[in-house]
Amino acid sequence: MSTTADAIRSEDAHSAHTYHPLPLVVASAEGAWMTDVEGRRYLDMLAGYSALNFGHGNRRLIDAAHAQLERVTLTSRAFHHDRFADFCTELAALCGKEMVLPMNTGAEAVETAVKTARKWGYEVKGVPDGHAKIVVAADNFHGRTTTVVSFSTDHDARDHFGPYTPGFEIVPYGDLTALAHAVTENTVAVLLEPIQGEAGVLVPPAGYLSGVRELTRERNVLFMADEIQSGLGRTGRTFACEHEGVVPDVYILGKALGGGVVPVSAVVADRDVLGVFRPGQHGSTFGGNPLACAVALEVIAMLRTGEFQGRATELGEHLHRELNLLVGGGAVTAVRGRGLWAGVDIDPSRGTGREISEKLMELGVLVKDTHGSTIRIAPPLVISKEDLDWGLDQLRSVLGA
Repeated sequence: MSTTADAIRSEDAHSAHTYHPLPLVVASAEGAWMTDVEGRRYLDMLAGYSALNFGHGNRRLIDAAHAQLERVTLTSRAFHHDRFADFCTELAALCGKEMVLPMNTGAEAVETAVKTARKWGYEVKGVPDGHAKIVVAADNFHGRTTTVVSFSTDHDARDHFGPYTPGFEIVPYGDLTALAHAVTENTVAVLLEPIQGEAGVLVPPAGYLSGVRELTRERNVLFMADEIQSGLGRTGRTFACEHEGVVPDVYILGKALGGGVVPVSAVVADRDVLGVFRPGQHGSTFGGNPLACAVALEVIAMLRTGEFQGRATELGEHLHRELNLLVGGGAVTAVRGRGLWAGVDIDPSRGTGREISEKLMELGVLVKDTHGSTIRIAPPLVISKEDLDWGLDQLRSVLGA
């Protein structure tokens, strides 16, 4: 058996250092719990940044994957396969839209949405070719491709990767006035996260999303909602936009769509938007493959029951009630979030977010830091109330130490 130290030492020697993971090596997982190579168990309070909304090794999803593995896993899009139409039909219906363009990773889906908006702008809105502009929010996180980091305000993600892709205007998140000033006749889309995850689970001011929806409709601009982290049950609704009764023109989905089994992402919109593509203009060898479709179809069926949205609502209310009791006690300065998702700002006198995460790991709880002093909490939606309370007890212990 490889020890933790041996495994990490080998990894450091042979993999590019693009991440700074906590020092544990996971060997198995089930539900909300993970076990490392030395047999220690940890409560997963991160859920793969919402990719594991349904928990580790969810039986329904594993069975769906096993059944498809016995039949066919990949055809490429050179041929039709018998799971593709059902996947597109069911996902479109879940979103209340007409068409689906499947990809694999979240970053690919965002790139696809950017291409979609530009093509729509030129061929439908009539923007002069090469002049399309997309308005985005500061402190966004939409991925790390060259184009996406071109409109990032995160120096770690952006610096020394230029020259950068033009055509983006950055405005403060939550500022409708600034957004309205940024939209011009050449603007083709506004691209936003309904809740900014990487920035620390930032929830915009009440009325912001509905204001964006009204503005984009008035100006003939697409509203593209990046629901890769916030969507598919995490906030207590199928989509975070629903909290303000908003339906965007374009949904960008990923993470939980693959059930924690395979990477699945998609752009979902009506025919007047996604209908601009013709064969050869966009695609992916693995996008919409049979295995991905089989797993995603089961995810969609699970979401249709409302069970997971209900759990996120009920457990989320409990989570935020308990976390807010910590505010003002000298350890926690602020708590934000919605549903079973929270950003917790730690008073710097108690340590950095990384230090708090490492101390929690030592007690058997896994969270992750962001932006120095913030930790993110986003357990699988299948977590029990008892396990959630145990995890919160460990947090209280760390913060009180």
